[in-house]
Amino acid sequence: MSENNAAPVGAQAPRVHLRFFAAAAAAVGRNELDVSAGTVAAALEAATAQAQGPDAARVLANCSVLLNEVSCEDLQHTLTTGDRLDLLPPFAGG
Repeated sequence: MSENNAAPVGAQAPRVHLRFFAAAAAAVGRNELDVSAGTVAAALEAATAQAQGPDAARVLANCSVLLNEVSCEDLQHTLTTGDRLDLLPPFAGG
């Protein structure tokens, strides 16, 4: 695999499941989406490309990412088929 985490020639990127919450769901226009992506960053790009709202890139860039229910700050983390990403926008209140 190359340094940019691209799939090897002839290989398909893993299929992953994204779940969007609150403002992220509103910006993307759905609560869930399946995409093919080799990294967390590529999954966010794919979600932005399929978004129904114009603010999706901005909103998703500010989201916390959970990878299989664990916080993930490394956007270049390599994904595997069946991984789940949860996108949680910042929220306040108490």
